[in-house]
Amino acid sequence: MRWRNTTGSYGFIAILLHWLLALLVLGQFALGLYMVGLDYYDPWYHRAPAWHNGLGVLIAGLFLMRFIWRLSNPLPQLYGVQWEQRAARLAHRLFYLLIALIVVSGYLIATAENQALDVFGLFSIPASVSDLPAQADVAGLWHRWLAWLLVGLTALHALAALKHHYMDRDSTLRRILGRP
Repeated sequence: MRWRNTTGSYGFIAILLHWLLALLVLGQFALGLYMVGLDYYDPWYHRAPAWHNGLGVLIAGLFLMRFIWRLSNPLPQLYGVQWEQRAARLAHRLFYLLIALIVVSGYLIATAENQALDVFGLFSIPASVSDLPAQADVAGLWHRWLAWLLVGLTALHALAALKHHYMDRDSTLRRILGRP
């Protein structure tokens, strides 16, 4: 398998970043749902948000790597009729936009009280914006709804891949799995 994309297939780096981000994003969503149901006396009440914040920074870094990799590599040819190809391009752009907005809103939540964002005790990201009115509440609302939109888009994306695999019988799904 090649490291870089070609017009016919995804390279190892693109595939690795795709699946790492997919797993991390879905894991973050599950952790976020779990977290909001915790009460103050639960041992995970403080631990879960710390993990969520650290993983969010990891997602931001991988997202940036994926975006740069995408810009520096050819995009494999899309299959399907013209409207499907347009929908695929739009969906991928929405993925990038939603992830970027979720990361920013998460940062605004975590730093709303002018506290640096601790990343697994390894380093901290300083609070640069912390004086917006009801910052944590407003950013939290956006964060939640954008996360639900991202998960919905992910489900559509998966269904489209399955449709291409089982109904159209093309190699859309096999390519992102690293198979010829």
